[in-house]
Amino acid sequence: MFNLLFLIYGLFILGTIITVLMENRQPVKAMAWLMVLVFIPVGGIILYFFFGQNTRKQRHISQRSLDQLSKQSMLEFVEQKNLKFPERHRMLIQQFLNENWALPFKDNTLDIYTSGHDFFLALLRSIGAAQDHIHISTYIMEDDPLGRLVADALIDKARKGVEVRLIYDDVGCWRVKDAFFRRMRDAGIDVQPFMPVRFPAFTSKMNYRNHRKVCVIDGRVGFIGGMNIALRYIKGTRKQAWRDTHLCIRGGAVYALQRTFLIDHYFVSRTLITSRRYYPPLHASSSPSSLSSSSSPSIFSPLPREGSGVGPLGVGLSPLAQVVTSSPISPWPEIMQGYVRILLEARHYVYMESPYFLPTEVILFAMRTAALSGVDVRLMVPYHADAKLVEWASRSYLMQTLESGVKVYLYKAGFNHSKLIVCDDSLASCGSNNIDFRSFENNFEANIFFYDEATALKFKQIFLDDQRDCVLITDTRHVARRPFYKRLWESLVRLLSPLL
Repeated sequence: MFNLLFLIYGLFILGTIITVLMENRQPVKAMAWLMVLVFIPVGGIILYFFFGQNTRKQRHISQRSLDQLSKQSMLEFVEQKNLKFPERHRMLIQQFLNENWALPFKDNTLDIYTSGHDFFLALLRSIGAAQDHIHISTYIMEDDPLGRLVADALIDKARKGVEVRLIYDDVGCWRVKDAFFRRMRDAGIDVQPFMPVRFPAFTSKMNYRNHRKVCVIDGRVGFIGGMNIALRYIKGTRKQAWRDTHLCIRGGAVYALQRTFLIDHYFVSRTLITSRRYYPPLHASSSPSSLSSSSSPSIFSPLPREGSGVGPLGVGLSPLAQVVTSSPISPWPEIMQGYVRILLEARHYVYMESPYFLPTEVILFAMRTAALSGVDVRLMVPYHADAKLVEWASRSYLMQTLESGVKVYLYKAGFNHSKLIVCDDSLASCGSNNIDFRSFENNFEANIFFYDEATALKFKQIFLDDQRDCVLITDTRHVARRPFYKRLWESLVRLLSPLL
């Protein structure tokens, strides 16, 4: 009996090894998984099952369905008159277009929120003004006072006849009880978990999560950024406050946010939603009366501007914007490839903020190449991460960037969860994508890219403001002289980077 089980296990391992080889992965990754499978009995096959399978070539949504979900936004893209691409970033825009029909839209306005208080106030005001539909996709929606406040607002709108759809990530909300979401379902809200994982029926999909934070109100106002729906962004935790960046978009780019949500909704519900009403005419976005009655506050009504002590940082011009998504089921790692191009084409500077720094080899290569070319590359990460394993694993990567001349800033005024990049006063991006393996390769992510000087300068100022709350790592010799056992431990934990 034992010999039979051993034979079956051996055949299973052999089949898995052949699968890894036939996927033609990078040799380093393939060798790493082969060693895990060979030298970690039983445990190796479990690790591969959960974290090693390559889903990028699997087709989870048909091309016909994708075309139908994209039809309206594509038509409006064609209708844009005098659409001009900045020559400096034409190739990047075309790259995103070719990879997943990330359509660029002009005539956008945006507000930038650097505090949870301002963002959630704007979100609740927008929900209150909704008249047709509310679409929200979030990684985490906590059952805390803020989460319950947002849930109550959604329930109120659903009872008034507004269509409300909510997608939450099942693993991100593992600690949230089903009763929290059941209350919204009972009120008529379409609530969908993303790739639910239940014990004991664990599958490899546990490794592929929807990390996007997207909200669309009536097809005319959209939100995207790094904030989940959780009280920690207002009060912080017992140890530290949370700093993050989120955006409110008005204009054509909302079409792209709508497309992103509807594709995600089809992914989880297999329901095609293609009505033209979800893509209202672009010119209506400039008319507050088109969205609000006399008894309802307009979501286009002015909010306090910079310098008043509260409110968002407003950008009054109309930047060209492009919403770019990436996922493990896409043929290409879109956002990662975009970051690489930005770094390698930069002429003067690239400033980056990320709560986690566990870069893929190509990102690390691009950062070091840019820095060695004389580009002012600055990376901002938290002084202390919210997870010790991540903090330990990132230190060896930080050392590699420091050696090439990248300036590393450690944010000390709390936990900086912001994900942004700004380059040469001409390009800026913000969204859900961290600079780590999980975001670039395993998660469903969404970032918005702006090709506009005024917008880039706003993001640059946000970085410089955050930089005042940082310490700059200057003495690399001191970092390198850390005790041997610490450096060994960090190097060992680094091996887990793709899983963190």
